[in-house]
Amino acid sequence: MRISGYVIVVLSIIVSYYLDFSVHARPVVLVLSNDDLNSGGDDPGVGDSSDFDEFGESEPKSEEELDPGSWRRMFEPDDDSTVEAASPQYYSGLHKILSAASEGNDRLMEEAVEEIEAASSAGDPHSQSLMGFVYGTGMMREKSKSKSFLHHNFAAEGGNMQSKMTLAFTYLRQDMHDKAVKLYAELAETAVNSFLISKDSPVVEPTRIHSGTEENKGALRKSRGEEDEDFQILEYQAQKGNAAAMYKIGLFYYFGLRGLRRDHTKALHWFSKAVEKGEPRSMELLGEIYARGAGVERNYTKALEWLTLAAKEGLFSAFNGIGYLYVKGYGVEKKNYTKAKEYFEKAVDNDDPSGHYNLGVLYLKGIGVKRDVRQATKYFFVAANAGQPKAFYQLAKMFHTGVGLKKNLEMATSFYKLVAERGPWSSLSRWALEAYLKGDVGKALILYSRMAEMGYEVAQSNAAWILDKYGERSMCMGVSGFCTDKERHERAHSLWWRASEQGNEHAALLIGDAYYYGRGTERDYVRAAEAYMHAKSQSNAQAMFNLGYMHEHGQGLPLDLHLAKRYYDQALQSDAAAKLPVTLALASLWLRRNYADTFLVRVVDSLPEVYPKVETWVENVVFDEGNATILTLFVCLITILYLRERQRRQVVVPDPVGGDVAQPLDADVAQHLAAFPR
Repeated sequence: MRISGYVIVVLSIIVSYYLDFSVHARPVVLVLSNDDLNSGGDDPGVGDSSDFDEFGESEPKSEEELDPGSWRRMFEPDDDSTVEAASPQYYSGLHKILSAASEGNDRLMEEAVEEIEAASSAGDPHSQSLMGFVYGTGMMREKSKSKSFLHHNFAAEGGNMQSKMTLAFTYLRQDMHDKAVKLYAELAETAVNSFLISKDSPVVEPTRIHSGTEENKGALRKSRGEEDEDFQILEYQAQKGNAAAMYKIGLFYYFGLRGLRRDHTKALHWFSKAVEKGEPRSMELLGEIYARGAGVERNYTKALEWLTLAAKEGLFSAFNGIGYLYVKGYGVEKKNYTKAKEYFEKAVDNDDPSGHYNLGVLYLKGIGVKRDVRQATKYFFVAANAGQPKAFYQLAKMFHTGVGLKKNLEMATSFYKLVAERGPWSSLSRWALEAYLKGDVGKALILYSRMAEMGYEVAQSNAAWILDKYGERSMCMGVSGFCTDKERHERAHSLWWRASEQGNEHAALLIGDAYYYGRGTERDYVRAAEAYMHAKSQSNAQAMFNLGYMHEHGQGLPLDLHLAKRYYDQALQSDAAAKLPVTLALASLWLRRNYADTFLVRVVDSLPEVYPKVETWVENVVFDEGNATILTLFVCLITILYLRERQRRQVVVPDPVGGDVAQPLDADVAQHLAAFPR
């Protein structure tokens, strides 16, 4: 199939950012026409192929090397690490910030910020990054966007990747795609270097700790690590010799999945035990471990041996790792592009998405084959359709440089961001979840807030939810110690708004509610309607209902009963659970049309004001402990009296089989008896 043969190519790319646990994830359909394809793509001189140096000369790097100033030392210390760490003053200040958040110690937080500020003034880029975070959130310092931007800018120039993420997201929010795309391109390249060589890395996804306004107990239950009952059962099966269970436990430890802390030593132990049972997936991961030197000394010869064994066992994704080693010349006599192509084609023949990606790189660069950008584009689209993140990276490059595809900075920025958010700095989400599950809400809030600043939508909604749900117990730190109610509401409002901009319909709904009811901000029906419109565009039934109500009452929107009915009907079509409220709303509309300006309509309009008062009365009076007891006893007494009276009034009908049978009275006798008083 050649893409140029189609007038319009529609490709459903799973750009839901692989949100397995998110109810907000929606697939995006990328529509390409011939206008999107660069007609000069087959010309070997088009573009600079060095921009696509996927198989470069550099060896895979550790995450500590890829993310300088990483917070990993605070959560996963590695005594054997040879990577040059940041300044001791930086780590001391960072440690104090996390401790202060956990303990709710505002004095310690002030001390930590002062220490970080001193290191920042001395020119330490990682301390400058932290000060950018401090000014951006308004933590022990007056909130200042300009100071935050300045510190992040200096930190980014000094090599801090988290500040680069923050700056890129800042530019993206302002539609400055020309600046955002450069930063996201660098970040995406770093992220790709941390991926596996043979297949797509499992997604260590930021878990959404809430579902709507309630805690997401289902997702949290699966993230409790070694305390999870399912994990304990799996571990028991592994100890009894189940090879598949051994592989799964090794995988969990290697990537830090299901709430487990990453432990390469334990991963190596379980993979080694699994391969003794002939488990091919563990063979492939052992090949990855030796190729990357994760927890062991790097050994490409052993990597090739394990990958070859996995391929012989029918694990076709291992062909990609073997092909990669031949392209690089690692663990083999010399580079051999012909053999590399053969192995990639074997992977493609077995529908492996990474095989399509690798062949795409060969055709894009002309490695061992004649350069054919259109053919490369075809392979990248197939791989992207299967969710291969490296394929998104290459498509982003094509949109960025105009090689193979027409230059489109907005599309390039979006794809780069998808890949960049899977970089080593995404480990913050694992540590945040770990803290939350241990009940350390303050530390979780700090970590989620850091990720929120970097543009992670899930972290933005998680941090906002913690602020709303836990209130004072969130350990939120403001300008002068603990957050005031106003500071906390404003911070949550800002986080919800950023999340809504990135497609979180629940966040948009909460923003609308905040403006409608005046929660944490001044009441503004117009802005509430705008937020509901944003949520409605994502097919949110509640937002549709709210818009109908506002049209019905002329609040922030024109008074229009026809539009109100349309929105009510749309809400019911979108969600069958809305049947009862929609039915009541339609009944209200009917009354308003047929009995306008009557007492009945005024009663209906007064219900929103009366209901809170009734609810408060029931809460304070009826549900008061003493009153509730008296009310319960009173109801029981009334019930008993009623039952006794009912029993007394029952007419006892004698058994007709018995001797005495009641006979009807004679008419004269009945008349005489009636004359006597009762």
